[in-house]
Amino acid sequence: MEMAKKKAVALVAAFLALVMAFAAAGCGTKGTGKDGAAAKKNELLFATGGTAGTYYPLGGAIAKVWNSNIPGINVTVQSSGASVENLRLLDKGDADLALAMTNVADDAFKGKGQFSAPLKNFKAVGVVYPDVVQAIVAADSNIKTIQDLKGKKVAVGPTGSGTEVTTRIILAAYGLNYTERKDLQPVYATYADAVDQFKDGHLDSVWNVLAVPAAAIQDITTTKGIRFLSLEGPEYEKLLAENPLLVPYEIPAGTYKGQDKPVKTVAINSALYVRADLPEDLVYQLTKVLYEKKDEIAQGHDRGRQIDLQKALAGITTPVHPGAAKYYAEKGIKLP
Repeated sequence: MEMAKKKAVALVAAFLALVMAFAAAGCGTKGTGKDGAAAKKNELLFATGGTAGTYYPLGGAIAKVWNSNIPGINVTVQSSGASVENLRLLDKGDADLALAMTNVADDAFKGKGQFSAPLKNFKAVGVVYPDVVQAIVAADSNIKTIQDLKGKKVAVGPTGSGTEVTTRIILAAYGLNYTERKDLQPVYATYADAVDQFKDGHLDSVWNVLAVPAAAIQDITTTKGIRFLSLEGPEYEKLLAENPLLVPYEIPAGTYKGQDKPVKTVAINSALYVRADLPEDLVYQLTKVLYEKKDEIAQGHDRGRQIDLQKALAGITTPVHPGAAKYYAEKGIKLP
């Protein structure tokens, strides 16, 4: 009886081994090269932003160009809450690549602002394009200055976004605090939701930190007249002095329907960041394609035209990944 049991166990083990061998053989033949080795893709997750913002469609355009120019990788774009959330995803290893504003990355590395402790598991690759602060009200609104927003209902940006962080900093410079004193009613809406609420008259003002022109704002102008709030006065100078990663920016007249005057505001560079432990050669290839295939990226999203190797490190205050540093060294660009 004991011998029979042993034989039965041996037969079952042999059968399972045979099944596993066939399974392995099947997997190995799929996508094999001439040497019989399986062609495995390096799967990378790219955290971007909301679907109505700039990060998501631009990230899709960049990912497409990476996938078609770098053998062996497959970059998948993920919608997210943008800058703050993206850096946390990188730090936890839940994303491999991410877009974020340089001021938010600086806070993350230092453990300031929205970050209770420093995040260290991310490295910079380089600047992609400038994001511009764009604050709008209805064309017939009695809100003429930023201070007039007191007591109003304002879309300040999605929770965990660079828009919300930057909006809070700017409003504070003009004496408005919505996190402690509740000087106004903040609405943490996505860009798409903010557009709908503003069109329906449920918001007094919408703040965006997006590329110019922003699709979200263009959408509003198709059915509703708007007016921009300019950053003016001594508060503006103080804002720039205390926040060196913010730079002066002017939205040219005629950029949007009904906008007949230039708008004085600020911009913040948005950059590509990666997990700190990504291989050097991989990040080198990602960096090279990002800056040398900008025209291909621009075919998928117009912001690709603003990718500029000579401005790749503008506003970068966090450590640069060795793979990106290698590429910059080849191009004669010194790290900050």
